[in-house]
Formats: sequence, structure tokens, C-alpha cells
Amino acid sequence: MASAESEVTAALAAWSAGDREALARVLPQIYDELRVLAAQHLRKERAGHTLQATALVNEAFLRLAGRERVHVEARVQFFAVAAQAMRRVLVDHARRRQAGKRGGRETPLPLTEVAAAELAAVPEEVDVLDVEAALTRLAALDPRQARVVELKFFAGMEVEEIAAALDVSDSTVRREWRMARAWLRLQLAGGAATARG
Repeated sequence: MASAESEVTAALAAWSAGDREALARVLPQIYDELRVLAAQHLRKERAGHTLQATALVNEAFLRLAGRERVHVEARVQFFAVAAQAMRRVLVDHARRRQAGKRGGRETPLPLTEVAAAELAAVPEEVDVLDVEAALTRLAALDPRQARVVELKFFAGMEVEEIAAALDVSDSTVRREWRMARAWLRLQLAGGAATARG
């Protein structure tokens, strides 16, 4: 088991250093974990979503494999990057659907149980494009808070994993999550009211 883990770590380091084939070599060993991550993303989507977990993994993999440079020092950082790629795939998919509906709004994105508890004042459902717009605004104000939200909400990481991925303390992650959560609560509640009005 340790040698398989070492092989994955070495391949991810090689990919980070510019070896574009390294990711493809290690894919069979990390594929199941990527599918679990994709399934977590898809559970947050509307019922009847046209993307399946396998397709989401494949699209995210293609985006990752096509990147010129990615700085990944550890497995947890790779999965954070993969979660971000999956989020981008889902946002692009939602934008295409919305464009196809000639300006109609995308079906709302149900919040997960964890996120619903954390974002108690946010409406029961929010639109994936509203979440994306709010995260983009947050990233402009505070990039680290936006990364904490991505890793907690989209990658399903625990505080300790986020702290390791961002190379900060657990208490910093908790503080950033509280502040980002409050800010997003206001943004998403306001967006939902606008959408209804």
C-alpha cells in the first residue's frame, strides 16, 4: 500500500514539474477517489442532471491534463485542484444549458446537508451560476477565503485537510470559513430575493 501511495505522490510531483503524461500514468490508482469527488459534486446538482460521475471525471481529467503548469506538492492539493476543475466543468455546463434556454435560468442547485446547515440563512436552493458569481466576487475580495469555500463546499474537505492544502493553521481555516460563510449568506440570500422579485 505504501509503495502505491509513493507511486501516486511521485507521479503527481512529476506532473507538477511538467511531465504531462504523469497524470495519465497515475489515473488508474486515483480514479475511484475522483469518482467519489465527482459524485459529491453531482449530489449538489439539480435532479436529472445530464452529466454522470464518469463524464465529470473525464472532463475534469482532460482539463487537468491540458494545463501547462500546476503546483501540487501533496495528494490533498491534487484533489483540491481536481475539485476546482470539476466545479469549472459544472459551471460551464450550466452556462451552456442556460444559453440553450435563450436566457432562462438554470434549475436551482440544492445545497448539501452540510452546506445547508452551515449556510442556514441561505435559501433552500440556489442556482449554480449564482454560487459561481458569488465565489468570483469573493475571490476578488479575498482569494484565500474563496479557496476555503471551494475546498470545504466543493471538495468536501475537513478543516485539517484544507489547512494542509493551503499551508495555514486550522484556526485560520475556521476563521476564514466563518467570515466567508457570513459573506456568502448575504450574497446568496440577496441573489435569491432578486431572482424571485
